[in-house]
Amino acid sequence: MNTPIETTTGYQSETANQFEAELTWAGKQPLMPGRQYRINLACREILATVTAIKYRIDVLTGAHLAARTLNLNETGKVNLYTSEPLIFNRQSNKSDLKFVLTDGQTGEKVGAGTIDFVLRRATNIQWQNLAIDKNARSVQKQQAPKCIWFTGLSGSGKSTIANLLEKHLHQENKHTYLLDGDNIRHGLCRDLGFTEADRVENIRRVSEVARLMVDAGLIVLVSFISPFRSERRMARELFTVGEFVEIFIDTSLSECERRDVKGLYAKARSGKLKNFTGIDSPYEPPVSPEIHIQTTSLSPQAAVEKILKQL
Repeated sequence: MNTPIETTTGYQSETANQFEAELTWAGKQPLMPGRQYRINLACREILATVTAIKYRIDVLTGAHLAARTLNLNETGKVNLYTSEPLIFNRQSNKSDLKFVLTDGQTGEKVGAGTIDFVLRRATNIQWQNLAIDKNARSVQKQQAPKCIWFTGLSGSGKSTIANLLEKHLHQENKHTYLLDGDNIRHGLCRDLGFTEADRVENIRRVSEVARLMVDAGLIVLVSFISPFRSERRMARELFTVGEFVEIFIDTSLSECERRDVKGLYAKARSGKLKNFTGIDSPYEPPVSPEIHIQTTSLSPQAAVEKILKQL
């Protein structure tokens, strides 16, 4: 368990990692709840996530307005989660509770604010240590658990290759599970759409599920478009070194459109399908994936053989 970071000295202190805060957004891109940023607080820098926007504050009237995001220079009340617990003195001055948020990739300042108070849920929940851990489950299954993360455009071949890889691992008596993007949206993520904010939450949820599966000692294969580098980085940081393997299924947009197995590109081009990755929503390719598969030069079976050699 992480050692709490102490922000002030004094009495009546409390330890927590969830807070309500007032936040003014300074990023060029809108704030996305669920996206991971870095927070600078009390001369320390750790990971932080805005888990919810309670409301936006109208600067002219002070009115509380419903909001799903914050844009440049907008201020709102938010719920904030930090990756490490913080120790606060209840008598702290506001100046002691000021923080700055920065983008984890660029280091650019994207927000600044002040923590108002600790959320009660943070003080009521404690981590429960269990007798059986990941190592025990791994020994029982005689395998090293991993998260094998497939990313690429729709139609790139992610699901086909992931399915073939799982079939091979199953034949080798490995304990596996495949999390497929479409299948997950029939259950766990059926309440989410395809806006950028919903895509961020979609990946956050599946990343946490994958972490639980790795903790169970499984080799979990994740096949999601996962278009944003920030969310793929967030997923990676949930695992220990060597447990997360990013596989870039690299297929050109023109080739994916030519295949168009589900007819989605045609719908997107006609305007019937909004926020479609590669058309009117961006895809950020991996910079340095562990494995790079170019499907125009490799068959699905050859791709699996290459993956198995590199795992």
